[in-house]
Amino acid sequence: MNASLEFSRRQFLGQMTTGLTGVALSRLFSAESKTQPHFTPRAKQVLQIFCPGAASHVDLWDHKPMLEKYDGTPLPGAAEVTFQGKNGNLMKSPWSFRAAGQSGKRISSMLTHMARHVDDIAFIHSMSSRTNTHGPGCINMNSCFTREGFPSAGSWVSYALGSLNENLPTYIAIQDLRGEPPNGKANWSNGFLPAQYQAVAMAAQQPLRNLARPAAISSDEEKATRDFLQFINSQHAAAHPGNSELQARMAAYEMAAKMQLTAPEVSDLSGEPQHVHDLYGTGDPNKLKAAYAKNCLLARRFLEQGVRYVSLYCASRASAVDGLLNWDAHKTLKADYERHCPIFDQPTAALLTDLKQRGMLNDVLVVWCTEFGRMPTHQQGTSGRDHNPDAFTTWMMGAGIKGGISHGETDEFGRRAAVDVATVYDFYATVLHLLGLDHEKLTYYHNGAKRRLTDVHGHVLTPLLA
Repeated sequence: MNASLEFSRRQFLGQMTTGLTGVALSRLFSAESKTQPHFTPRAKQVLQIFCPGAASHVDLWDHKPMLEKYDGTPLPGAAEVTFQGKNGNLMKSPWSFRAAGQSGKRISSMLTHMARHVDDIAFIHSMSSRTNTHGPGCINMNSCFTREGFPSAGSWVSYALGSLNENLPTYIAIQDLRGEPPNGKANWSNGFLPAQYQAVAMAAQQPLRNLARPAAISSDEEKATRDFLQFINSQHAAAHPGNSELQARMAAYEMAAKMQLTAPEVSDLSGEPQHVHDLYGTGDPNKLKAAYAKNCLLARRFLEQGVRYVSLYCASRASAVDGLLNWDAHKTLKADYERHCPIFDQPTAALLTDLKQRGMLNDVLVVWCTEFGRMPTHQQGTSGRDHNPDAFTTWMMGAGIKGGISHGETDEFGRRAAVDVATVYDFYATVLHLLGLDHEKLTYYHNGAKRRLTDVHGHVLTPLLA
């Protein structure tokens, strides 16, 4: 054994007080690094539902009667626009839009389950993006930057507010069965924030690996080993103050030990009543829908246990077959969305219903995102739509949100955001505001600058606030 690790009993006991003090101090410093809310929060947790592939606003949420009226004609007054391909004439949605709820909000007839929630949702129809490419678009919608290396919104919230549960991660990303979204793990990266603020990736189909204790090791032996490792780490941490990666590694070991008991229990969906499984559709013969339904149920269970920020993905990165794995419908919009909408609709609506009937929407802010929108025209030579960074829809629901409203407008065809144009900076300024945080005051010093989630932009979308 290395001489530095050879401790006599007297040496161990003599240094134990110092070691435990170091652990206590590291926890104290960690707690002090958290930002207390700048004002009374309306929300305590965030559920982000993300549909990668640029889900079409004019086919899901943003009804455009003029698009129906002028179907098959050129977009009036438009110069030729090319993002991923040349565009043809205007193309109406393959599905009708139906009025729903007391508000009479019109959404796609494909979303029969989601229609039940329109009176609780605040739609933002005037979103705009800085990019027309999926990878940078997803990164932008998660971090407000189109380049990798910047912290995601979930990491900022974790850094600012810390955990509501000592036995589970503060930030969890639930991946779709079909795979990671465009640009993968960068969507939930900690960027330049300390490493402990990145998300832990989990899913119903992909439980955390290596949680179980090997059969050859007794529980007493494992505990003794863990205690000794903590002692050694505390000694090293005391000698290297300010090493965030070391602190993150120590925190990860401690969290892993706690998760051995908690994570398997929370991830076990078998104890849920059958009527809950039926509500979500976890037993659906469509395996993709059943998998997403299980992830929706898992998201509720994580939120119920106090996970601060949950990102839930419906679809994954693009595939060689257009529109197969995500909402990127360049060629065959109708066939693609008749595949994706049934996967999304019932489980998502069930999750919202479940949160509401349990009273959890008093604390949980739900946000729905995609990276940008789609053109009101068809892509030349196809029956699909090209990318459209100039207009798309997002929405919010739950804690602090005024339901049954639509904020902002696109033009009469849905080509551009035209009224109360909103940006991702505005979107997250509003999210932080609902969490009791001033987006201009939540900063982190990095490379000579005070960085923030919203960069140097952003305004709170006050019409959305209850």
